[in-house]
Amino acid sequence: MELVKLFQYNTLGALMAGLYGGTLTIQELLEHGDLGIGTLDSIDGELIVLDGKAYQAKGSGDEPEVVEVAPDVKVPYAAVLFHMAEVVFRQRFEMTSEELEKRIESYYDGENLFRSIKIMGEFAHMHVRMIPKSSSNIKFSEVATHQPEYKRDNIKGTIVGIWTPEMFHGVSVAGYHLHFISEDLTFGGHVIDYIIKEGQVEVGPVDQLDQRFPVQDRQFLFAKFNIDEVKEDIHKSE
Repeated sequence: MELVKLFQYNTLGALMAGLYGGTLTIQELLEHGDLGIGTLDSIDGELIVLDGKAYQAKGSGDEPEVVEVAPDVKVPYAAVLFHMAEVVFRQRFEMTSEELEKRIESYYDGENLFRSIKIMGEFAHMHVRMIPKSSSNIKFSEVATHQPEYKRDNIKGTIVGIWTPEMFHGVSVAGYHLHFISEDLTFGGHVIDYIIKEGQVEVGPVDQLDQRFPVQDRQFLFAKFNIDEVKEDIHKSE
């Protein structure tokens, strides 16, 4: 059986510490997965990787903007894998995000393995946000307090993301980290909450974690991390 490897570039903790500069191209990233999440250079919006394509959702004005990302654009943080559905079920009636997440977790083998999540369906309500572009002298938790939020009712699309075990908090965010993109590719972002009308849910296994670091980036190599502060900032921001 083929092992599923989660490729994670950099850590969420590094973002919290203000390391926003992109150091890995989208082209390189997509060699490691067809589904995933992340952010773009200068934390410019939310990265959504779906079916091997990379999209950026960013907030501007009354409506978010969604664009396909060029291969040479760089990311400071991302997590992708080649999603392989192990558990597939139909969600036939309306559920809140909290209710559906509990249903998903009922299929987990224990609680110390990563999972990939893909939810395709029709949503009665979708509530998203996106991190605004920023410079490294402003802390992530400070930037996060000014995130534009958008809501949309009766929308079709796909939620993609990763479920992370508690013991890897800091490397990523413990629990669900989910991004949404609409079927018509015009609406998306970091998922805050939703109500699903009906759809199909896929949960994939993760057998290995391939954690990569920006080894050529002097800023990263010599950054001083206050781990307690980083974890607190993740809690505030996510």
